[in-house]
Amino acid sequence: MNWDLPRPPTSMLEMVRLGADHGVTAETCLAGTGVRAEQLHDPDVEVTARQELTLVANLLDALGHPPGLGLEAGQRYHLTTYGIWGFALISSPTLRAAIDVALRFVDLSFSLGRVRLCQDTGEVRLVLDAPDVPPALRRFFVERDAAAIMTMQRELFASPVPSRQVAFAFPPPDGGPGRYESVFGVVPGFAAGETAIGFDPALLDLPLPQANEHTAALALAQCRELLARRRSRTGLAGRVRDVLVARLADPPDADEVAELLHLGGRTLRHRLSAEGTSYRALLAEVREHLAEELLITAGLPVEQVSRRLGYVEVSSFSQAFRRWKGVGPREYRRRYPTPSR
Repeated sequence: MNWDLPRPPTSMLEMVRLGADHGVTAETCLAGTGVRAEQLHDPDVEVTARQELTLVANLLDALGHPPGLGLEAGQRYHLTTYGIWGFALISSPTLRAAIDVALRFVDLSFSLGRVRLCQDTGEVRLVLDAPDVPPALRRFFVERDAAAIMTMQRELFASPVPSRQVAFAFPPPDGGPGRYESVFGVVPGFAAGETAIGFDPALLDLPLPQANEHTAALALAQCRELLARRRSRTGLAGRVRDVLVARLADPPDADEVAELLHLGGRTLRHRLSAEGTSYRALLAEVREHLAEELLITAGLPVEQVSRRLGYVEVSSFSQAFRRWKGVGPREYRRRYPTPSR
């Protein structure tokens, strides 16, 4: 999780409004975030996930960490809440395409967790987790993502779409599952091995009512440009990223990067940690971003992409790509054909 990736203040505003509905003041919610209430209405202001994490911790402390509050929060996140990312989903031809876009550009959403698509024979599941979130806050953010997914799914189809099954890796709430059933359309299981929303595989390839090929292509291009701008880091992480991009075919290790930047290895690691990242995380981030560009935009063969990213073996690149995207590079290319020139 890149805690310092800039984002609009929309999500923090929704959480302040949630607090107000429960009698928690904006001042209490925003304590320690460095953000003032009036800034949440300014479209030119940018905040970070780290600041939102502080806000939610304040809110939950004030309310006593009630189970189910994340569900109420997630229902506030409509497709239009997300800006261009939401429009990219709305204009997608099918639910499968919308999910692919959502996961491809998940850093443009307000999620602080992770979502992956798992498809087996006769079953499709969206599996949710938030491993980078402190344990005391994890339930809220997973619940929020789960409820937001249901809200978006209903809006994509312009009608309620019941889940087949829902499971949470948390204990059941003391008040019973009534609130959960109203959100998901089924009584969920609790204390499961993982949090997952299961639905009918037939939904994946149904046409979406607001699909538009031209709008979808434009929205995807804007998502790509916006994400690239947000990932243009400042500080030491930005300098490390520039070094890695310049020498990615034969990437220097952390100590070599430190020497190039006239720093000690320990100093480099400490300062990157203070910025919420690490050498390994930056190398993976650069490789993931350029892999997508080289595969889809440039249309290079998998073998060439592997070499340009500094992998000795194509199999190692393929394994890394599957960790990033959930599928191998060749399958990913089939889903996203090279744009015609």
